[in-house]
Amino acid sequence: MAETVWSTDTGEAVYRSRDPVRNLRLRVHLQRITSSNFLRYQPAAQPGKDLIDLATFRPHPTASGHRSEEEEEEEVVIGWQEKLFSQFEVDLYRNEAACQSPLDHQYRQEILKLEDSGGRKNRRIFTYTDSDRYTNVEEHCQKMTTAAREVPSFLVERMANVRRRRQDRRGMEGGILKSRIVTWEPSEEFVRNNHVINTPLQTMYIMADLGPSGKLGYKKSEHVLCTLKVDSNGVITVKPDFTGLKGPYRMETEGEKQELWKYTVDNVSSLAQPEEEEREQRVFKDLYGRHKEYLSSLVGTDFEMTSPGALRLFVNGEVVSAQGYEYDNLYVHFFVELPTTNWSSPAFQQLSGITQTCATKSLGMDKVAYFSYPFTFEASFLHEDESADALPEWPVLYCEVLSLDFWRRYRVEGYGVVVLPATPGSHTLTVPTWRPMELGTGAELRRFFIGGSLELEDLSYVWIPGTFKGERLSRFGFRTETTGCVTFRLHCLQQSRAFVESSSLRKRMQSVLDRLEGFSQQSSVRSVLEAFRRARRRMQEARESLPQDL
Repeated sequence: MAETVWSTDTGEAVYRSRDPVRNLRLRVHLQRITSSNFLRYQPAAQPGKDLIDLATFRPHPTASGHRSEEEEEEEVVIGWQEKLFSQFEVDLYRNEAACQSPLDHQYRQEILKLEDSGGRKNRRIFTYTDSDRYTNVEEHCQKMTTAAREVPSFLVERMANVRRRRQDRRGMEGGILKSRIVTWEPSEEFVRNNHVINTPLQTMYIMADLGPSGKLGYKKSEHVLCTLKVDSNGVITVKPDFTGLKGPYRMETEGEKQELWKYTVDNVSSLAQPEEEEREQRVFKDLYGRHKEYLSSLVGTDFEMTSPGALRLFVNGEVVSAQGYEYDNLYVHFFVELPTTNWSSPAFQQLSGITQTCATKSLGMDKVAYFSYPFTFEASFLHEDESADALPEWPVLYCEVLSLDFWRRYRVEGYGVVVLPATPGSHTLTVPTWRPMELGTGAELRRFFIGGSLELEDLSYVWIPGTFKGERLSRFGFRTETTGCVTFRLHCLQQSRAFVESSSLRKRMQSVLDRLEGFSQQSSVRSVLEAFRRARRRMQEARESLPQDL
């Protein structure tokens, strides 16, 4: 006994169980620590020696026939919401005048039956169920801190007044609730009274009467051993936690004669038999199967597929922000240009949009305007050219940033362009912008005072105009100024039969899809490689034309 290791962690533990809570069984063992506990485990004296037998120090039987050590140790197995009466309740409910509620009369009848059958089996350990008066008083009077003069907060007061363990049942008139479902003009008092979570909860207390032997039944000697709370979602809260492999809990009584008690709380619920587990698994499997069929009925079986040899592109995008511009009150005009060959979009599809006007805020050295403007569009690519050298073009996103002044006049702040990502997934793109400018201060003064500025007639001039048919696009003499940048967030989704089919169509589309996957990188790398090859060829021709002596 001297080597006993006490468990000092008396905090709450939370468990979740799918089994009915009525199957819960707890074993509570209570024992008082006295000197007699140590003497019981001492070895007996050897005969022939002048030693006093330690058995002479053992307590003698009482007049009732029970040893006092029987009242110092007790073990009880308790079920969920099982009522075990205390000595105080037995003495109270024997008097019929003390019974006021129907529950009191029910307890009186149960106590009388127990006395007829030989009396109650428990002595010190008893319980308070969810219906007992003690549960209401305990939840109302318990403190949140250890302060002597604790001032309850608003939430504590509301939770004390609201029966959190039961939902309020409102009266019905003709099948309609008396209270209105929607309160359009709630008062402050209405908000204070209804802004409290009211989760159905059942509580049970396992108590112990730690009074002196022969003087049981006093309220001051009652102590809480364990508190159990179970809600409608199968969440079980135990305070303190089950003992398990930990040491027993200790409890000291107050008063003139302080006593030390130890107790353990173990979960002894019976395990389910293999047949019951198998039956439960079948029930869950049937339930999940029915739920899956219900979801399938909601979705339907007509899944829209693309035509053979086609690739469908879905883009859910967002204009996130714009920063680094000269003026305030920005808005963005954007549109998507599809290549003229092999690309198409539905007739109802809108490939352009314009954001709201947004004021900027300072972020470090820059001024940032946050739009969070969503947009979406859909396009289809139909593969017709099967040659390996044919590299398909990809849609391009253009954007134009403008500012609005006090007189509702706008200025062009910048133009930008970016090729849409060819790989599916989430992408965050930062598009740098520029604007055309004129030489001299007159243009800047006109832009500042009357809002006039140079604009592009064709926004596709930022990239490669659709009307351009030549080999080289020259922008020589076109003066521009670098401005800020626009941030886009794109979520791309691609759909094609080639992803699932194993026919010759998949082999034919695979080369195209591979080229589409790296198109955004290949377009720039290809131009660089071609320029490098031309420069290398010119260098070789120049070397060959030089005289041999050089």
